[in-house]
Amino acid sequence: MLTSFSTLLLFGCLTGITTVLFGFGGGFITVPAVYAVLKAAARPGPDAMHTAVATSAAVMVVNAGAAALAQWRRGRLRRAYLWPLAAYITVGAAAGSFVATLIGGTALRMLFAAYLLVTIADSLLRQGFLTVAHRTRPEPLGRGTVTFGGMGIGLVAAALGVGGSVMTVPLMRRRGLPMAEATAMANPLSVPVAVAGTLVYALAPTTSAGAGQLGYVDLTAGAALLAGSLPTIAVMRRVTGRVPDRVHSAAYIMLLVVVLIVALLP
Repeated sequence: MLTSFSTLLLFGCLTGITTVLFGFGGGFITVPAVYAVLKAAARPGPDAMHTAVATSAAVMVVNAGAAALAQWRRGRLRRAYLWPLAAYITVGAAAGSFVATLIGGTALRMLFAAYLLVTIADSLLRQGFLTVAHRTRPEPLGRGTVTFGGMGIGLVAAALGVGGSVMTVPLMRRRGLPMAEATAMANPLSVPVAVAGTLVYALAPTTSAGAGQLGYVDLTAGAALLAGSLPTIAVMRRVTGRVPDRVHSAAYIMLLVVVLIVALLP
């Protein structure tokens, strides 16, 4: 138990770093970490992935909220890109969370890996992510992007417990925002996904829920992750904005590759 707590505490610190620098909110780190800890503890197999996704969503509520507040205080958030996009993301997130409770654990893990693979390929093969010319007036979001795109982001992100930064960061990037601002926007846009997902997973009936669990949410694992992430977020918010734009975008893709490899491990 102590080893598991220490492992999750360490991954919590890593989550804090990725939350501030990349807007991940925790999903790409916490889902594989919690899944691995549950498997090592010989928890019931069918529910391990669902528990990992649910716990990730709960942790993301706090992490993304704390990071969004810090980014707002530093003036990196643009209201025109947040609303009403956040409302449509919330609608999609509620549906995605419910759908995820009906999918088998193995299928959910493969979808998570496929989601990462598509994102990596898109960022590398399409222009506008690795290098982008800074624009004084970035392009606005179209109505279709806000409505259907927002619901799609919420649906996929909530189902996989990964927030939505993997879609919102490239979206903002291709509208002409520098990487520091694109990742900053991902934090508040991850909050509605995390809230909707947490409520659905916490209220979902499970066959293995016991002490320390609220529905599919593992409260002990969540506490360990937050104990590592919150202090790290407080420190890392002083660093964001100092990383060169090209280095920042390349590091984003490299981290996705690492997480994809971890997710595919048996």
